[in-house]
This record gives sequence, C-alpha cells and structure tokens, in this order.
Amino acid sequence: MSDPKDNSQHPGADGLGGVFFRCDDPDATKQWYAKHLGLDVDQWGSVFRWRKEDNPEEKGWTQWSPFKGDTDYFGDRSQQFMVNYRVRDLAKVIEQMREAGVEIVGDIIEESYGKFAHVIDHDGRRIELWEPGEEPS
Repeated sequence: MSDPKDNSQHPGADGLGGVFFRCDDPDATKQWYAKHLGLDVDQWGSVFRWRKEDNPEEKGWTQWSPFKGDTDYFGDRSQQFMVNYRVRDLAKVIEQMREAGVEIVGDIIEESYGKFAHVIDHDGRRIELWEPGEEPS
C-alpha cells in the first residue's frame, strides 16, 4: 500500500507558488512591507526563494504580489485574494480536472517563467495553477 502523504508521482500541486491580493495602492503596500518586514520588492512584489527539504538541489520560489483593487486577474471582484499552486505537469492536471467536471477558466498561458492556468475551486474561488519555468531574475 502506498503512503497517502507521498504525492511525488502525482502531477498535481507540490507547493505554494504565490499569494496575490487586492489593495488600494500596490506601490504603497509594497513599500510598507519593505520598510516594516524587510521584503525585497520589485514591480511584481517579492520573491521568496527556497529549496526542497528532501532534495536541497531542487530550488523553488514563491511570489507575493499586491494587485490593484480593480484587477480582473482574480475573476469575480468580490474575491480579495488568489492562491497560486505549483504543479508538476500542468497539462495533465488540467486534463484530469476537466474530466472530473472542474470549471477551467481560459487556456493554458505560457511565459518564460512557466505555464499558468486558472480553475474554479469547490467554493467558487478562482485559483491559479503554475508549472514553473526558468527562475525569475
């Protein structure tokens, strides 16, 4: 019998890719966090770099980003935050979710730093799935 906590072969989530939230003034919010928590901020927010506990050679990063309050990126304007989950094989995860009847929002988007897709979770929240590409500069 396999260990139910061992998801190493599952194409799904293997970590937290990012936390995104709405605010009135993203630049002021970034500066507040830089001043009071020491976050190293750029135009997108802040990147937290880390290594896998069971494989320290494998690097990863998690993005923290404040967005303007009127962004459409999260979908419904009543949704104040969106969580991004890192996945191993985005196309396979989306295929499995589609077959299971999960609502998929749009197509897979490819950027230099990875592939992205949006789905609606059980509670009606838009979440982002991300298969990382190159590490951000």
